[in-house]
Amino acid sequence: MSWKPGPKNIRWWQAGVLAAVFVVWHLLTAPGLLPNIVFENDKQASFFFGEPIAIFGRIWKWFVVDADIYRHLAVTLIETVLAFGVGSVLGLAFGLWLALAPTASAILEPYIKALNSMPRIILAPIFAVWFGLGIASKVALGVTLVFFIVFFNVYQGVKEVSPVVLANARMLGASQKQLLRHVYLPSATSWVFSSLHTSVGLAFVGAVVGEYLGSSQGVGYLILQAEGTFDINTVMAGILVLTAFALALDAAVGRLERHLMKWQPRAGETEKL
Repeated sequence: MSWKPGPKNIRWWQAGVLAAVFVVWHLLTAPGLLPNIVFENDKQASFFFGEPIAIFGRIWKWFVVDADIYRHLAVTLIETVLAFGVGSVLGLAFGLWLALAPTASAILEPYIKALNSMPRIILAPIFAVWFGLGIASKVALGVTLVFFIVFFNVYQGVKEVSPVVLANARMLGASQKQLLRHVYLPSATSWVFSSLHTSVGLAFVGAVVGEYLGSSQGVGYLILQAEGTFDINTVMAGILVLTAFALALDAAVGRLERHLMKWQPRAGETEKL
């Protein structure tokens, strides 16, 4: 059996790296295991960085012992999925429209750039005033984060369509609808999915930041409560839970991408050809 990293054992290497991180983390924060260099005593290290065993204990308590995280997690996931879905659809629609409408694009371009350059996190208090402290304000913030990522990728993807392909399709009598379906959308698809992988994380950011600013439920609310009592272990546990579910959503996007992009040859298949 070869220990050299390769396609067959890459998952084991990835798991090993993750395990090594937690082992080092534990050694640096557990009282008395290693000589303390930075802090005056061992307890200070765990106060600032938490202890992995205590963090996993908190996660176990959330999901198994008390089972009280599910309603908070459901709220955060609903906010994330709605922000991700609405922002992606709006970004796709507006990206296609402006890419295919040069006049409208020329008129709206400075305003789109201005909105994109604005730090959208500052909109969170405004959305809280407009939509209240419920799910709607968190979704609105998430949509603003997701929209521009998808929009610019779709816009660029449509602009990258080969003029030769367009000319040949028009010579064969393709209508505007047929061009949209068989030329523009396939060209933009790879750009869309590359943006969706980034958008998943941003949708989570919008949901959690919104919960920070005002809510009574959600994983962000749990993290905020823990920060108020300087409970770093609970804060780290919340971060790990959010990270795990963000990766799960990203994996779902990846599976959808592989399903819809079957027509596109992979790198290995291209080399064989």
